[in-house]
Amino acid sequence: MGKTPLSLSGTGCRIDVWLWRARFAKSRALATAMVERGLVRLTHHGVEARLDKPSRCVHVGDRLVFALGGRLTDLRVDALGERRGPPGEARALYVLTERD
Repeated sequence: MGKTPLSLSGTGCRIDVWLWRARFAKSRALATAMVERGLVRLTHHGVEARLDKPSRCVHVGDRLVFALGGRLTDLRVDALGERRGPPGEARALYVLTERD
């Protein structure tokens, strides 16, 4: 048997992989660059941090905030996904939220 995908292990998923699966980046390289530039903020268990390493994990229930296309995107992670699927499948990975 092969390795279990990160999304099934219950531990989380790399942020660059998740951004790519959720179709916020056209490639993993672009997702990695986005994170390394410090454009992504993660709130996990009430603690907010600016991410700078693409290897950091995102978990179901985490909140992400990042600028994309001149707009601030604020969302809650609802699923980790197993692959980069069609747009409808990608939209099922998150719920957009309102900023206060």
